Amino acid sequence: MARPRIKDVARHAGVSEKTVSNVINDYAHVSDRTRTVVRASIEQLGYRVNLAGRHLRKGRTGIIALVVPELDIPYFAELARHVIREAEKCSLTVLIHQSGADRAHELAALAGFGSTFVDGIILSPLALTADDLRDRAGFPPTVLLGELLEEGADHVAIDNERAAREATRHLISLGRRTVLAVGGIDAPGLGTAEARTRGYRAALAEAGIAHDPAALVPVDSFRMPAGARAVARVLRDGVRFDALLCLNDQLALGALRTLYEHGVRVPEDVAVIGFDDVEGGRFSVPTLSTVAPDKAAVAKVAVQLLRRRIEEATDPDGAEPEGARDGADPDAGRDGVVDGTGPGVQSPQDRIVAHRLVLRESTEGHEGR
Repeated sequence: MARPRIKDVARHAGVSEKTVSNVINDYAHVSDRTRTVVRASIEQLGYRVNLAGRHLRKGRTGIIALVVPELDIPYFAELARHVIREAEKCSLTVLIHQSGADRAHELAALAGFGSTFVDGIILSPLALTADDLRDRAGFPPTVLLGELLEEGADHVAIDNERAAREATRHLISLGRRTVLAVGGIDAPGLGTAEARTRGYRAALAEAGIAHDPAALVPVDSFRMPAGARAVARVLRDGVRFDALLCLNDQLALGALRTLYEHGVRVPEDVAVIGFDDVEGGRFSVPTLSTVAPDKAAVAKVAVQLLRRRIEEATDPDGAEPEGARDGADPDAGRDGVVDGTGPGVQSPQDRIVAHRLVLRESTEGHEGR
């Protein structure tokens, strides 16, 4: 028996081949009734999409790249899982690349690895500059994650400054007056650590607490051993503190270990909060309070934005993929954003995704919300 084709589905459902194509591609302008009828015909006939042929006809490979600094940092591993899930919904395959926060590797990724085998890139840059991103003519469509380096590319992030301000406010609300920022950076800049440090300092200023530069505890990486060493150093130096804002959960988990080894009780003596809400923080002793970015929403918005840019690059008259605005914080990132609806090339999008404080034993002494 011949393999059913798209025209067979159209005839069975009583619709046009274009309508069947729109249903397969999940375009939004198909009615629910028509979508149900077409999907029923697809199921009854046993039609299967020829992904390779479809991608080739549109000048695509069906492969996108996710480029992160380090795969064994739990936040990036968890984010990658969400990106893969979202890409699968769009019949896309994800190539994962580790940049090592090296500028040459990030530039190679930005250029599509010197080849045409990826349709687009989701990139979490740490070493690139705004100048690196300005001239991208001929490069694959790109969506940036993390802090915004320029306004010329699609971008997805949480509001790191606001999140750090909220976390520090919480520590202060517990009566803590000497809050150290582990991983804090006392310098201007556009990176995540700089944004979180600004939020930390803003919260101190709101509470009338004078900022002490010595309260910013430098680290040589954002891994658990670095957090452990940093806290061991301030304890050895006799620095007095009653709370730690750690700029990621890895630093916080390392800090918890050092505090335990030195007989410092958490949260009775020192309250600790981190960032990222990675799985390990839910099983540490005590469990870790943290800022939880909506990683699923970051992945969904990034994939949908990238899919739209790929559509624009290879099918300028095509419709925007359904759900490209899903997951964004409705109260953030509105200024200067052009609504990405309808055909044609749209202005770069700056999407701020929601975050929340998750309060656990390291600040509360019991599981909280």
